Amino acid sequence: MGQRSFHDEMRKNRRSSILLVVALTLIVVALAYSLTYLLAPEYTLVALPATALFMAFYSYGSYMYGDRVVLSSTGAQPAEGREYVYLRDTVEGLSIAAGIPPPDVYVMPSDEVNAYATGRDPEHASVAVTTGLMRTLDRQELEGVIAHEISHIRNRDIMFMTLIAVLVGLAAILSHIIRRTYRFRSYTRGGRRRGRDRGRGVEAAILAVGFFLAIFAPLLTRIVQFTVSRKREYLADASGVELTRYSEGLASALEKIRGHNRGEMDVSEAVSHIFLVDPNRSALDSLYATHPPIDERIRRLREM
Repeated sequence: MGQRSFHDEMRKNRRSSILLVVALTLIVVALAYSLTYLLAPEYTLVALPATALFMAFYSYGSYMYGDRVVLSSTGAQPAEGREYVYLRDTVEGLSIAAGIPPPDVYVMPSDEVNAYATGRDPEHASVAVTTGLMRTLDRQELEGVIAHEISHIRNRDIMFMTLIAVLVGLAAILSHIIRRTYRFRSYTRGGRRRGRDRGRGVEAAILAVGFFLAIFAPLLTRIVQFTVSRKREYLADASGVELTRYSEGLASALEKIRGHNRGEMDVSEAVSHIFLVDPNRSALDSLYATHPPIDERIRRLREM
């Protein structure tokens, strides 16, 4: 993959990511409107502009501080002390090679072998690795993983991945509230009485859409996650090799991960797509996994 095609892929990823973030935002707006209709139908006229204003502030907050939320949610701590000198030096050296400022370096307490990058741009970015990764990988494998994460920063994947993580979390919260509200309404007669006083057709349509989204929003947002994530992982693998000039480092690391990890990290599904490999395995991963198959990634790396 040449330099021109890297840049073309980066631009294409950026355009598709914007469309996917817009789609996810529309899902969240529809959920918020449905919740307003359920709880306070007399305020539905102001629900849309109020939701749009809230989403504007929420998106800005996610853009500015979403990486702090992600780091906190994964239990990441600054990589300080002599035991992490080589990790910090590796991050710094590969950042210089990539032409970006060195990101902050964090460590997560987990026996799993994994890593991620987060932030809003190369000037405000962080890389986090697990303690299991530090114990399991050799230096060349560690460099391959760090080069992959530095590539996410250089390719400007991290802003969209962080924003999607926060929006997916919000969609999950709203879906949960709506489902509980529907359950509560089923035990009261107030909602049924209001249905007679209002346009029954309009209310039925709004409630049906709200109920549909409350049930399927987690699945829809998961689809958005894997649509964003899969191509970015392949691109980060390739551009990471461009930095290290050694594809076997990352390929060997992925082989160790395949045999070592159990997919049992204690992290939210909302942030699973930002990791090097999926931190949570489930029976439905073959349908909507956020990451490409490890075997396919290894095959592509060894063909470079």
